[in-house]
Amino acid sequence: MVVFVDFDGTITDVDTFDALVRDASGEDVWRELDQELVAGRISLRETLRRQALLVHRTREQALAFLEKTATVDPAFAAFVAVARGYGAEVIVLSSGVGSIIRTALERAGVDVPVFANDVDFDPSGWTLTFIDDSSNGHDKAARVRNAKAAGGSTVYIGDGISDFEAALVADRRFAKKDRALERYCRERGVACTSFSSFAHIERALFSASATA
Repeated sequence: MVVFVDFDGTITDVDTFDALVRDASGEDVWRELDQELVAGRISLRETLRRQALLVHRTREQALAFLEKTATVDPAFAAFVAVARGYGAEVIVLSSGVGSIIRTALERAGVDVPVFANDVDFDPSGWTLTFIDDSSNGHDKAARVRNAKAAGGSTVYIGDGISDFEAALVADRRFAKKDRALERYCRERGVACTSFSSFAHIERALFSASATA
């Protein structure tokens, strides 16, 4: 089994990139870009590029801000340990900032592969370096497809727009309760399990009844 997990808003309680952008630009500017994205007038990749330019923090300032603002699900480390005990691989896929994600996970005592974008922490405005050429800024679905093609059973865990395509490709999907991915699946009649903690997912995937 390969378990793919989004980071922002999935492993964390808030979207760390959104938090940085909102703090830098204010709610009105953030909302305007978000409305453009939801209406389909700009891609997620373009949204992320424009949002990054609004952030004017050094790496150290960004990490200090997020340490106060965002919390990693306290059940995530245990989930990873249990998954590995069952022979499953856990991989983080994100359209956010890889170096920030790795630091946050390290602080939480979690060591897993992370595939994400990265950024030039220019105080005059960040410039994102995208991991691939996709319109989402990271083609998460391609990684799920590759795992399936290699014969793996795939699970996708996410919460937002960047997770839509990957969730559809996976054999099984979990969506953060009351977030965009959950609504997306429900509206399309796609089976998904809602969750609010990784403890719920751990029980669903690895309890004796789930694996019997």
